[in-house]
Amino acid sequence: MSPNPRVLIVDRSRESRDVLSSLLARRGAEVLEARETSRGARVAESERPHLIVVDVEAQSGVCEDSAERLMAAAARNDAPIVVLGATRRSASPLPTSEFVAKPYQYAALIRRIEELLGSRP
Repeated sequence: MSPNPRVLIVDRSRESRDVLSSLLARRGAEVLEARETSRGARVAESERPHLIVVDVEAQSGVCEDSAERLMAAAARNDAPIVVLGATRRSASPLPTSEFVAKPYQYAALIRRIEELLGSRP
């Protein structure tokens, strides 16, 4: 993992955010959090994270406008978006090229995040 990467976690579940945040912080990441996609988009625009993790299952209908703002902020910073969900949805407004199926193992998710952060220019 690159030194002090910023990772944004967008998930309604406080417990999931806490666990993932703790695991990433132990590896030297600065972790940003948001409960909803709309807040995540604002954080991504202002804080410019190096990677974004979004749990689409916990978002109870991802708003297209918020998803577009989140994707635009990610694109400006060349930040991949890791989408967590039970199934890969082609109708989802978020990209599913980096999709992690639920239930997932945190160790495998952390490895994938580290791979993506390590491949950043």
